[in-house]
Amino acid sequence: MNHPALPLFPGFTHHQIEVDKGLHISAMVGGQGPGLLLLHGHPQTLAIWHKVAPTLAQHFTVVAADLRGYGDSSKPEGGPDHAAYAKRSLAQDQISLMHHLGFDRFHVLAHDRGARVAHRLGMDHPQAVRQMVLLDIAPTLAMYEQTSEAFARAYWHWFFLIQPQPLPERLIEANPAAYVTDVMGNRSAGLAPFDARALTEYQRCLALPGAAHGLCEDYRASAGIDLEHDRDDIAQGRRLQMPIQVLWGEQGVVQRCFKPLKEWQKVAEQVSGQALPCGHYIAEEAPHALLAQVLPFFDRSPA
Repeated sequence: MNHPALPLFPGFTHHQIEVDKGLHISAMVGGQGPGLLLLHGHPQTLAIWHKVAPTLAQHFTVVAADLRGYGDSSKPEGGPDHAAYAKRSLAQDQISLMHHLGFDRFHVLAHDRGARVAHRLGMDHPQAVRQMVLLDIAPTLAMYEQTSEAFARAYWHWFFLIQPQPLPERLIEANPAAYVTDVMGNRSAGLAPFDARALTEYQRCLALPGAAHGLCEDYRASAGIDLEHDRDDIAQGRRLQMPIQVLWGEQGVVQRCFKPLKEWQKVAEQVSGQALPCGHYIAEEAPHALLAQVLPFFDRSPA
């Protein structure tokens, strides 16, 4: 069956790959060369990459994946400690996906929630990641520990989505299309940067059975089990070892409330980065500026 997002990814093919028993990850794959894994954020899907994927595919084998709980990937129950949505579990999904596609080492370009998965992937599987670019986040632990009134007002969903089920799920499921447009449209750029086909795709996917639960469980895990894993890294002196580029929107909340470069330097050995002239949704608001940063950063020599 042709995937609804395929028109956004000319020359790509859609894959539905079993990464664990009964658990499938949905991905668009295209191009040739070293492996490059693209991971999206909330409340979106792999469709966020449609403006940059064709150019990236001229240099890499691009794998744009839906995180567990999002898009057309599997949406299991979270469990009492939300471990099914720990970033450790979501990172393992992507390691299995890339291995299935023939890549034991690869680059990572990740936005928002996907960048939190990438952080854990780099910690748990350092040998697998050549280089990482992380978009518009500071580390999860730093953001929770430094929560201010300004941050809490802007990122209200961080505190709404972690409420016990089924309250947030029920409210999202009442009108998932409006949740997408309200959350995304209330950022600095409004809805203007988004292709109507991509927006339709985000709305389709959030209306799928289990999608609201998966989205909430992602955040519940981040406010609990993920913080335990992050604190354990600090206690054990573990830091990200691979070269990392961090980019963030100069009109966004991360710029306003945190010092992202400084925070990443606390948890990683090799960090560079800067603000870009946009808001939160970098790949859709400023695709050319993003490509101008990541293409020179990624080492394209054979793995």
